[in-house]
Amino acid sequence: MTPVLKILWEDWADRALGLPAYETPGAAGADLRANLPAEQRAAGFTLAPMQRAIVPTGLRVEIPRGFEMQIRPRSGLALKHGITLPNTPGTIDSDYRGPLGVALVNLGDAPYVIGHGDRVAQMIVAPVIQVEFQVVDSLTETARGEGGFGSTGTR
Repeated sequence: MTPVLKILWEDWADRALGLPAYETPGAAGADLRANLPAEQRAAGFTLAPMQRAIVPTGLRVEIPRGFEMQIRPRSGLALKHGITLPNTPGTIDSDYRGPLGVALVNLGDAPYVIGHGDRVAQMIVAPVIQVEFQVVDSLTETARGEGGFGSTGTR
């Protein structure tokens, strides 16, 4: 059975932009669009180099219990313009019911205009397993042992 993601439009949102969508049959992520307030729609807004901003989507979601929504950058925006997420992947828990916004940062060297309806991120809904935490006296030995960052090689 396919899980259902319930979506509620914000009162001010432009519903003509449509819901998040998988752009190809093999896509793992559904694209999220900037759904700007009416007064910003014509001009969009500019994200200066090193500036961070929350981009509204006009949506609220109800994620099924036992799942999370991951918000990830779009690879083309990251490569071509340096537009990415400062907390990638962003996690939205199943009990959150507030506005769905996308935190973006401009790591590029030029200002970038985010237009109304632009695809700004992608969302992936994934299962989550909660574990029980248990304090023990020792951990199982492995070949890697305590080797940390870079301990398995650089290539």
